[in-house]
Amino acid sequence: MRYLKDIPHQQLKIGLYQWNNKYIIKIESGLYEQTYKIDDYEVESADEIEKCMDEAFIRAVMQRFDEMHGDFFGSLQRNHVLF
Repeated sequence: MRYLKDIPHQQLKIGLYQWNNKYIIKIESGLYEQTYKIDDYEVESADEIEKCMDEAFIRAVMQRFDEMHGDFFGSLQRNHVLF
């Protein structure tokens, strides 16, 4: 996987990569990460992908991180890993 660049954001770490004829957008927040892939022939350049990191998308990503956190910690508690 080839690192292309970081996409600046105040709360999230967003990295753009290229691998196997795909762009890979890796978004990290604390313990969690979300990955999105798009075929490189679907866009003209990596800059188009950066434009897609708009407010509505980021808001949805952050909501999903909250849901992931709830799911994970719920499982840890149900299975008596955390008390």
